[in-house]
Formats: sequence, structure tokens, C-alpha cells
Amino acid sequence: MSLIKRAISADGSVVASAIDATDMVAKIEQYHKPSAVVTAALGRLTIAASLMGYGLKSADESLTLRIDGDGPIGSMVACADDLGNVKCYATNYIVEIPLNAKGKLDVGGAVGNGTFSVIKDMGLKEPYVGTIPLVSGEIAEDIANYYASSEQIPTVLSLGVLVAPDLSVQYAGGFLIQLLPFADEACIPILEKNVAEMPHFTDMLAAGMTAEDIVMKCLDGLDANLLDEAESGYFCDCSRERTARVLTSISRDDLQELAESKENIEVCCHFCDKKYRFTPEEILGLIEE
Repeated sequence: MSLIKRAISADGSVVASAIDATDMVAKIEQYHKPSAVVTAALGRLTIAASLMGYGLKSADESLTLRIDGDGPIGSMVACADDLGNVKCYATNYIVEIPLNAKGKLDVGGAVGNGTFSVIKDMGLKEPYVGTIPLVSGEIAEDIANYYASSEQIPTVLSLGVLVAPDLSVQYAGGFLIQLLPFADEACIPILEKNVAEMPHFTDMLAAGMTAEDIVMKCLDGLDANLLDEAESGYFCDCSRERTARVLTSISRDDLQELAESKENIEVCCHFCDKKYRFTPEEILGLIEE
């Protein structure tokens, strides 16, 4: 499991969360078998979804992040609940492009230009949807820009995924810092100094720092206190019953055509690649229902 730690400044005006998501992103690699740059991109988006999902107010709410880019990855989707549990998928898992100018995996090049969307299901008739153009495709910058332009919340977000040559995930995680509306501007230079002095997130994990160490470092100088924590993981809630309900959303004519084909129907879950098979007789039973 991955551990999220959340802390708050003494005056309650700044909240920060940090997660060691190494196990979570390793599960993405195990489920989807992506190339290195896709692991980095999808891992970053999923870490962000976990941190943002942990900020939801109740178990009835959920969060979906979606990137639709014109790069070779295509679209990426990451979903999270209020405990930071996540699931994700991408259009294309195998992308091979040159490293960027810094000699790093070129996530921005793999994502390309396009849009970033946040979908919040708060139990109302319609979910909230906010969409903005991508500014870099590097994901952290795009999400911080979303908060600034769509929700007017000053935000610092750091995301990191270190992929080994054998494509395994060595370290992954991130932190999210947000100022509340009544925050004293005096805290801004303190936060800027803290962030500027912090190494890359995966370097901090490699040095043995925990999520608690990192979140407290984010708020150093603000007399911060730990607020709460949660164990989060990669969790797909698909099932045969849910898949059957999806099939019943297809028109009766299409279901009839599937049944008349006399062949078993296989439905694959985008999030965990689990396959569910339905016989023609079972398809007829769905039509009856």
C-alpha cells in the first residue's frame, strides 16, 4: 500500500499532502506493462489523482482526471476516491521517443498538446467538469495551472516517477501544497524557500525520507501539525455483475445480434485488464432483464 500524510500550518491557512506512491505506480506497471515514458506519465497523473481525491469531503464523492493529448500516448484517465485509492488507463501503453533535452523521459513530448479535465462526482445530478488547455504536458504544471485558473487556489504540486532500465518502478510519489482563501501572504516566501530547497521527489525517497518527513518539510517554518493519514492503493472495483450492467446499457438489437452470433462475448476492463466472458445464453438473459 501507499501512504498519504496530510499536515496543516499552525494558523490553518496552508494544507499540504505527500504520498510515497511507489507501490501504487508499481501496480500500474504490473497491470498495464507500459513503456518507461508511459509509466512516468500515467504514474504522475495517478499520483495527482490520489492526492486530489484525498481532499474530497465524503465517501460518496469521486474524482477523475483526464488528459486528451495529440502525442503518441493519446488519452490518459485516472480515477480516485476520498481515501486516495486509484485506478487508471491510457490509450497507448507502448511509446518509444527520444529523451528530452535534460536527458530525462520526455513526458511532455509523449503527451503533446491538448486538454486537461477534472471531473468531480459529488453525488449531484450532474458531475462538475472543468477543462483547460494543457500548458506543458508535464502534468504537475498543468494541474497547478488548473487550480489557479479554474478554482483560484494557489497550488504547488510536485510529482515524480523513477523507472529503472528493466522498466520496474524504483520510486514514485508527490506532494500537494495549497493556500486557503484567508492565508496570510507572509507564508508565501516561506513556502517558496521550502520548495526551492527541496530535492526532486524521487531523490528524497531514495534518501530514505518518508511521506511524513516530506510533508513536514513542505511546511517548515509554519509550525505545522500532522492532520491525518491514509493507506491508499491501486484498486479496481470491476466485477462480473458491474460488467453485466454495462452490457445492459447496449440496445436490445445489438444484444440480440451478439447473442445470435453463437459466440462467447469477452469484455475487458480498461483499468485492470481483467476479462469477463458471457455466453450467448447469458446475453439472452440480459435481454430478458
